[in-house]
Amino acid sequence: MTLATSNPLVQPWNTPHGLPPFAEVRAEHFKPAFDAAIAQHLADIDAIAALPQAPTFDNTVAAFDRSGRLMARIEALFYNLTASETSPELQAVEREMAAPLAAHNSVVYMNARLFQRMDALQAQRHTLGLSPEQTRLLERFHLDFVRAGAKLGDVAQKRYAQVMQRLAELTTRFSQNVLADESAYRLVLRDERDLVGLPDFVRAAARQAASDRGVTEGHVITLSRSHIVPFLTFSDRRDLREQAWRAWVSRGEHDGAHDNRPVAREILTLRREQARLHGYASYADYALADTMAGTQAAVSDLLQQVWAPARERAEAEQQALQALALSRGESLQIEAWDWRYYAEKVRQARYDLDEAAIKPYFPLNRMVDAVFDCAQRLFGVRFTARPDLHAYHPDVQVYEVRQAADDSLVGIFLHDNFARPSKRSGAWMSLFRNQSRNSGSPTEGVLPIVVNNNNFAKGAPGEPTLLSFDDARTLFHEFGHGLHGLLSSVTYERLSGTNVLRDFVELPSQLFEHWLSERAVLKQHARHHLTNEPIPDELITRLEEANRFNQGYETVRYVASARVDMAAHALTDAEGPDITHFEQAEIARMGLPAAVGMNHRLAHFQHLFAGSGYAAGYYVYLWAEVLDADGYDAFTEAGNPFDASVAQRLRQFIYSSGNSREPREAYRAFRGRDPLVQPMLRERGLLEADAAQ
Repeated sequence: MTLATSNPLVQPWNTPHGLPPFAEVRAEHFKPAFDAAIAQHLADIDAIAALPQAPTFDNTVAAFDRSGRLMARIEALFYNLTASETSPELQAVEREMAAPLAAHNSVVYMNARLFQRMDALQAQRHTLGLSPEQTRLLERFHLDFVRAGAKLGDVAQKRYAQVMQRLAELTTRFSQNVLADESAYRLVLRDERDLVGLPDFVRAAARQAASDRGVTEGHVITLSRSHIVPFLTFSDRRDLREQAWRAWVSRGEHDGAHDNRPVAREILTLRREQARLHGYASYADYALADTMAGTQAAVSDLLQQVWAPARERAEAEQQALQALALSRGESLQIEAWDWRYYAEKVRQARYDLDEAAIKPYFPLNRMVDAVFDCAQRLFGVRFTARPDLHAYHPDVQVYEVRQAADDSLVGIFLHDNFARPSKRSGAWMSLFRNQSRNSGSPTEGVLPIVVNNNNFAKGAPGEPTLLSFDDARTLFHEFGHGLHGLLSSVTYERLSGTNVLRDFVELPSQLFEHWLSERAVLKQHARHHLTNEPIPDELITRLEEANRFNQGYETVRYVASARVDMAAHALTDAEGPDITHFEQAEIARMGLPAAVGMNHRLAHFQHLFAGSGYAAGYYVYLWAEVLDADGYDAFTEAGNPFDASVAQRLRQFIYSSGNSREPREAYRAFRGRDPLVQPMLRERGLLEADAAQ
């Protein structure tokens, strides 16, 4: 048997809609498949580079966009599996292939003859009669080559390739170390003394976690956010809250095989060298050069606009928590493991809101219906379950996405909503296949296959999974990313969907969150899982009134993480710092209250160190929040959250255009002007007029 007949990864995927043949794929298939895909991709590249004809857009740029499709197909499947359903065998392949795959990328983008062709076209681009999308593609590819080292000399290119290979190994190790710490931890609650204060929904999730992990007596709290945050919010056992909190914030920071401190330090060292090879003083300068923000000064200005009022608000919030503790006869000093617990007590007292009374109105299945319904009302797309199509885990639901008007297929959507030990923490969107019309056939386009991952605590067998309002917001957020991939309508894969600048990519996701808070959406979809009664108006009102509650705490945690990220990547020292000491010095310098803390400590900050996508880029959520708050005001001004003309512009210029337009131009085309920062400050309650609230 040959590789082509024995390995399902390299065979044609004659599956419904070209889905990966999940049931047939084994870890041992990937190494030989990658070897075959690398050889094929290099043959594609060499064929373009060796053409005797002068370079044209079609024979060089469009051809390059089509190249390496087998590689792209296998990589997409591999990295989705290692994130969502990994195994020791897959992790071993991931470690083995990290450097060779990085080396291959360097070989492609340092191909001198190919870059000469691309460079010649770049110099002539305004005289070639190209469409705006074609010009954008050429410019983006040319920049990709330059930022990958194509203009460096031979010695520098060799060193650059070595740096990128080592970084690939280190980022792989970093993410595997975090998963190891998360998977290994379990706080076992043996009896009622350990469970005191926990509402039924937390107990049910902890029972299910215990069952999933073979713990027959007791309940288990894991380091999944959907377990740890409710436990810190409701547990009356301060000693157990502290124990769980310390485990949560110390992920990746333990001596031994899974210690991420030396890993992160070496990553920072190598990124500084990467930037220096490109002529930049710091990695932050290199990373920001290809963003909307552009400079450290622009990022700092945005973060500073929010930091001072947020810290002031957080200090007032802490005083309120301290006062509540004293009123209960408790003389303790509020610590980080106390904040969520006492904040929930204050929230209940101020707004008469009890999480245990809210969650029954947010069963997962109803919220999935809600995101589908909002997508149909805004963009005319219909999601139809295909239970006959199986993915990589029984929990994953597969849907066909069709345009309701003519039943044409838009794409395939996979929904993977539950936490499990084989899945990394957090929530994210990814793709098994990008949309494009550059398939090489004039009649066949390529439809996207999109996956949303969440980490919700699964309900017990026969019981619904109940979401907090924040969980529901996460569901809407990731679905916004999903729509960005599904609604993509561009010609070239490089410009497709979420292949946009990093500080633009969060706009479609954060914008979609707004529809969850629409009263009409809540009345239709937020229904009690037992009675089917819609959420009461007065409960919605209390949720709205509490919307800005604890925003000082949440904002400070986020901005502190963004500032530490930027500071770490702005370093110009040749050697990376001891990350623990550096982090401590930075939070002391900025005056971060100890009881507040950061969203992510450096030793488990996967946005930064499990890949480069958000390195010197964690600020992007706030940058995009300026855009999404201002953008949603377009619907408010129209007087209808589903206004057809605003939704049409939103789809055309934001969700469908991918990277075919410069992002500022795309936003102006949608909104009619540049964004204003005031709507974001208003939403967070950080305008001066809100200071007394």
